[in-house]
Amino acid sequence: MTTEVRDNPDEGQFEIVVDGKVAGLTQYRRRDGKAHFVHTEIDDAYEGQGLASKLVRGALDQVRGWDEPVVAECAYVAGWIDKHPEYQDLLAS
Repeated sequence: MTTEVRDNPDEGQFEIVVDGKVAGLTQYRRRDGKAHFVHTEIDDAYEGQGLASKLVRGALDQVRGWDEPVVAECAYVAGWIDKHPEYQDLLAS
């Protein structure tokens, strides 16, 4: 199984692609100089494989390069950052 996290700025989302097929997404909105993560979902066929965690990690790694603080409106993203202190520096104060 090969996975890739890619930004789809036209749709305002990062997507996790598994063997060439989009398996999930995390939506964001860039406004007021911040990256607002608003929703994360994984297709039912891919649940239980840890893809949401890989997706959020990959998305935040890319957002780090934007030099914009993150607002975690999505409960999954907020919980994930809470469990991974090395990403808490990304949060807007």
